[in-house]
Order: sequence, then C-alpha cells, then structure tokens
Amino acid sequence: MSIPVSSQRRTAILAEIEARGFVTLEALAEAFAVSMQTVRRDVIAMHEEGLIERFHGGAGAKGRIGFNRVEHRAKRSMNVQEKREIAGRVAAMLPEGAFAYFDVGTTLEAVAAALRGHPRITVVTNSLHVATLVDPAEHEIRMLPGRVAGPDGSVVGEDAILALQALRLDVALIGCSAIETDGQVMDFDPAKIAVKRTAMGVARRNLLLATRDKFGQTARCEIAHTSDFSEVITETTADVDET
Repeated sequence: MSIPVSSQRRTAILAEIEARGFVTLEALAEAFAVSMQTVRRDVIAMHEEGLIERFHGGAGAKGRIGFNRVEHRAKRSMNVQEKREIAGRVAAMLPEGAFAYFDVGTTLEAVAAALRGHPRITVVTNSLHVATLVDPAEHEIRMLPGRVAGPDGSVVGEDAILALQALRLDVALIGCSAIETDGQVMDFDPAKIAVKRTAMGVARRNLLLATRDKFGQTARCEIAHTSDFSEVITETTADVDET
C-alpha cells in the first residue's frame, strides 16, 4: 500500500518545523508547492494530533519553548549598562512624532525608560512592562490586545496580530534571544515571534536591538536574518552584514 501524499507532506512539514522551531504558512506552501489552504489544513490536522503548536500565520515545534531560557527577572539584572547604552542610542534615533513599535524584553524596557524628556512619539507595544515605563503625559501609548503570555508581560495572539496588520509603522524595534554566527536572529516562543514578524512587515524601518553577549548564541525559533534589518544596534552600532 502506498503512503498518501498528504501523509508524506505532513511528515516533511513536521521535520521542517522541528528543524527551524517556527515556520510561516507562506514558507511551507512555497516549500511544498501547495496552496495556503492545503498547508493550513495540514497544520490544523497536525495540531489536533498533538504533533505541533499552531499559531496565527504559522506553526511551531511542540514542547520546546522553554529550552535554555533565562527568566525575565534575571535578565533585568544582566548587562544593565550595555542596555542603557543601546537605549540612549535608540531613543536619540526616534524623531518627534515617530510611530514606533516596541517589542517585548528588557532591552526594549530600557529604551522605554530612556524616553523620559524625549519629544513626543507614539509607542505601540505588546509589552505590559514597556507600557508602564512610558509616561503617558509625554507620549501616546497604544497597547496591543491579546493574551498575556508570561512574566515578561508579553501580549500575544491573533488579536495582537490583527491590530498590528492595520497599522503602518515608521519603525519597529525588535529584540531577540540570540544571533547565530550565520546571522539568523533567534528566539524561543513562536507566539511572540509571530508578533515580531508582523510588526516588521508593517514598518518602514526595522531595528534589531541586542547586547553583544547574544551574538554567536542560538535559540529554538528563527525570527529573521540580520539582513532583514536596517541596522543592528548593540553597545556599539554595527552595520548589518548584507551577505
């Protein structure tokens, strides 16, 4: 008896997701030369079988989100001066009236704190911590809707994705957990990555914020490549390697 084509494809899809951690529906449809509807049906079926996690616009590996993660509370005490340097540089790059997305993470929280006394901008964020650090008397704050995902105060889910898709941002400030030696920008949680990618897709300019200790490291899921960002901002501004 021959193996149905759909079963063969789903086995290959599972291998792809296990290898990359998170894959968009568009990427899967292109990789397997099938329609979005077909790959969506595959993902739904695999999710229902407990093989993968289904997210808005993609799918992620099951049971791998927490691998080698540093708790948010611990991150706040790490590289404090380096994050302040990054924050000061990024804040100076935001002109008055900028419409900016602030990602989740302690580096982005440092940027939010650095906005005190800065000319008025609009901050769009899915981070509860970022929102509380921005003074509403100085700046407009737009909190994305959705589900609070954990102690880092991140808000994720389809509501956050849909709200972002309706916007046209001047800049998206993106954080990450690791940057591999080949330039792949990595994180752990597919739900948060889906929000990051959506923000990048609706922004005129994307900036990656990362302390130097994240370079040469890895995590479970791919966000993008460094070449997808206008600049990578670290303790010293580094031009993006376009190779």
